[in-house]
Amino acid sequence: MTTAVPPPVTVGRTALGALGLLALATGALESVVTPTLPLLQRELGMSPSEGALLSIVLLITGALVTPIAGKFGDRYGGKPVLIKLMSVVSVGGLVSALAPNLPVLLFGQVLQGAMVGALPLSFIIVRKHLTEGESKVAIGVVSGLFVGGGMVGTLSAGPVAEQLSRHWMFALPTIVVIGATVATNRLMPHDPPGRADDNGGVDWPGFALLSGTLVTLMLVLMLAPDLASEPLALVALVLLLVALAAGWVFVERRATSPMVDLRMLALPAMWKSCLLTFVICVGTAGAVYLVPQLFAASGDGYGFGAGATLIGLYLLPGAVAASLAGPIGGLGARRFGSRAVVTTGVVLMAVSLLAVAAVHTEVWHLVVGKAVIALANGLCVTAMVTSTATSVDQGDTGIATGLVLVTRVLGFAVGVQVSGAILTAGIPAGSDVPAESAFITGFVVAGVVTALALLVTRTMRKGVTE
Repeated sequence: MTTAVPPPVTVGRTALGALGLLALATGALESVVTPTLPLLQRELGMSPSEGALLSIVLLITGALVTPIAGKFGDRYGGKPVLIKLMSVVSVGGLVSALAPNLPVLLFGQVLQGAMVGALPLSFIIVRKHLTEGESKVAIGVVSGLFVGGGMVGTLSAGPVAEQLSRHWMFALPTIVVIGATVATNRLMPHDPPGRADDNGGVDWPGFALLSGTLVTLMLVLMLAPDLASEPLALVALVLLLVALAAGWVFVERRATSPMVDLRMLALPAMWKSCLLTFVICVGTAGAVYLVPQLFAASGDGYGFGAGATLIGLYLLPGAVAASLAGPIGGLGARRFGSRAVVTTGVVLMAVSLLAVAAVHTEVWHLVVGKAVIALANGLCVTAMVTSTATSVDQGDTGIATGLVLVTRVLGFAVGVQVSGAILTAGIPAGSDVPAESAFITGFVVAGVVTALALLVTRTMRKGVTE
């Protein structure tokens, strides 16, 4: 006799609104350091190397926490793990807001990095309580609000820090995070554990090796330009990176309960999603880094010498486009399939990057180009996440989307570091401003890398439209 499976508990718009507000607030909290890094360096007496460490520590923590959060969400239920994770983020935000010095601020940023794991947990909750078609739209909305929150934080952090203080730029989004976490806990129905038979503990050896791999990767990317004159030191770092990565793969393949299921990564749908996400985010990071730099530059016949507030206004259309990309991408994936949405996004992004490389003599050239690139990136990432979330078993949703989101973080970090290295190499002797050719090279490299994604998109399944 077959037992009927009860229908999922209906989720109201208020509960989904609380989840969306949480995504918006965490996105804002994640992004406040980047535009205010020079101010933080002045107030806390940081050296450039310490500033670089502050700018990447949240990414490293997020990349480590995300797969664990997704796995625990699949095992124990998305909501309880999400609430615990956001409690850690809230403490981190308060520590950062009250930090009197760099070590305390670094500790706060380490705790805040747990926020990156909130997205796969949100996807677990949404998928358990909504139909497949509705979940695609909801995932797109949550993803779009997280991206939009990041842009809000980028635009508002500078004015808040200058008009109030650096403490308030952390405190304000943290207050919203706390309120949204409480609302989500009260309004969102409980989701049952997904894997009662999975009793394996945390893969601490895998966690340690992955931590070392990511830290070493960031050091290689950050120090490569400075170590060019010391090839032995650079080779030693690269060999250490290879050894740590190989050790991590060895441990994960033999672990009873691995931190990251590499067998899942071997599935065609998964490795294609991760490869596409990495390549697309490398290209996007080029624009994210290069466009503000070109706005601020004041070279001979290029650049605009804009200040931080003006740059924020120039980036506003991109913020709007990024916020809209999530819902549009979710709807597009539902109507036309993920392959069509990703292909459209890749073409838009590659053409925009190459167009900006060729034409960048007016402010509106960069404003329009950055907005189209932000929209295209949002379409691509949302389509990849929704495709991944709905192409694996429901019990693997957190692990699968966590892999894609970790790949997104790594792609962005690599793209920023490569773009920075191109500009550094393009500074003429006796000058502190990169040559125009360096900006052109950076945009062309980003465009070509993005276009390579088309080699993978053509092998994707068209997907099912609802």
